[in-house]
Amino acid sequence: MKSLIIALLIAFVFSCVPAHAYWIWTPKTGKFVNPKTEVKPTPGDQLEFAVGLFESKSYEEAKKEFRKLIKNYPKAVEAAESQYYLGMIEEAQGNPYEAFLAYQKVVEKYPFSERIGEIIEREFKIGEQFMAGAKRKAFGMALPVDNPAIEIFTKVVENSTYGPLAPKAQYKLGLVLKSMERYYEAEEAFNKVITAYPESEWVEPAKFQLASTRASVSRSAAYDQGATREAKEKFEEFVIQHPDAILAPEAERNIRALNAKEAESLYSAALFYEKQKAWNAARLYYRNIIANYPDSSWAAKAAGRLETMEKRGH
Repeated sequence: MKSLIIALLIAFVFSCVPAHAYWIWTPKTGKFVNPKTEVKPTPGDQLEFAVGLFESKSYEEAKKEFRKLIKNYPKAVEAAESQYYLGMIEEAQGNPYEAFLAYQKVVEKYPFSERIGEIIEREFKIGEQFMAGAKRKAFGMALPVDNPAIEIFTKVVENSTYGPLAPKAQYKLGLVLKSMERYYEAEEAFNKVITAYPESEWVEPAKFQLASTRASVSRSAAYDQGATREAKEKFEEFVIQHPDAILAPEAERNIRALNAKEAESLYSAALFYEKQKAWNAARLYYRNIIANYPDSSWAAKAAGRLETMEKRGH
C-alpha cells in the first residue's frame, strides 16, 4: 500500500510538469531541472558546450550559453573567454559596433585575460571599418550615427597607451576628426602623436596632417590669414625636417597654394585701397605681392595695376 501511494505521488508530480518541457529529478538538489536551461556542472564544461555551438554557427544558442556561463561563474577564467566569444559572434553576424562593445567589456571586466592583445587588434580593425564608411546596424537597418571610429580609436589608445597600435590609432583618430571637419580636435589628436610617440613612424605623417588641418582651418574662414600663415610655416618646417619624405612634394605643392592664397588676399586689399583712392597704400600692397610672391599669377596682375596707376598719374 505504501509503495502504491509513493508511485501515485510521483505520477502526480510528473503530471504537473508541462508536457513540452523535459525535466529530470536531481537527488543532489532535491528538485526537478530542465537540462536545456541548466548550467553545466563546471565552467570548463559550460565553455566547451558553448564553443561547440559557436563552431557549428548556432550563434543565437551559443550566445545564450556564453551568457549563462558569465552569469553563473562570473569570477571564472572561462567568463572572460565567454565575453570574448560574444564579441566574435557579433562580428560573425555583421554587427561591428556591438562586437566592439563586447570586446571592450573583456578589457574592462577581465584585464587579466590573455586575449587583451588580440582584442585590441580586433577593435582597431573595427575602427578602420567605420573609418572606411561601415554603418552600425540595428534590426537589419543602417542607423545614422556619429562615426564610431572616434570612440573605438580612442579606446584602443586608452587600452594600451604605449602598445604597438596606439600611435597608429591616435593618428587615425586625427584623420577621422579631420574628415568630419572637427579641425581643432584633429589638430589635438595629431599633436598627441608627435608628443606622446616621438619615435613612432607616424610622427612624420602626423606633422604633415597637422599642417594640412591648419590649411583647412584657413579655408573655412575667408579672412583668417593667420591660419594660412601657420599652415604654410608648418608645411615649410615639414619639408626642412623631412626633405626625402614621400609627402614632401605634396607639402611643397601646398606651400605654393598657400602662397597664392596669401597673394590673392593682398591683391584684394590693394584693390580696396585703390578704389578708396588711397594710392600709397595700394602701391605698397601691389609691390609687396611682386616682391614676395613673384611666381604667383597675382604678381603679374599686381604689376599690371601699378602700371595702370602710373599711367593715370596716381
